[in-house]
Amino acid sequence: MKPGKTGIARIITAGGYSWQGFRAAYQHEAAFRQELFLGIILIPLALWLGKTGLESALMIACLLIVLIAEIINSAIEAVVDRFGSEMHELSGRAKDMGSAAVFLALLNTIVVWLLILFF
Repeated sequence: MKPGKTGIARIITAGGYSWQGFRAAYQHEAAFRQELFLGIILIPLALWLGKTGLESALMIACLLIVLIAEIINSAIEAVVDRFGSEMHELSGRAKDMGSAAVFLALLNTIVVWLLILFF
């Protein structure tokens, strides 16, 4: 059995896989591109509008959580689609739950931004 990579080599390899994941999300997922574009606009705005470093960090963290949720949702959809196009209750449930996670991340972002900006 060949031993796996360790240390810096493992980190570099993992980083390469992560980069491939970002590229795949950008190339194949319109929702990810839209949310990324929003993040590119809103992250500098969060730095400007946040009254403290903590406020800015919370605003940015919410935006990053949306991107994370979208990537996980896309991964779930890809796996479900990989195993067939026939309708199955569990496949639909998995896709709906992934979508719900993205929705909750977006709702969280809206609530946090509104609370920071107006209260």
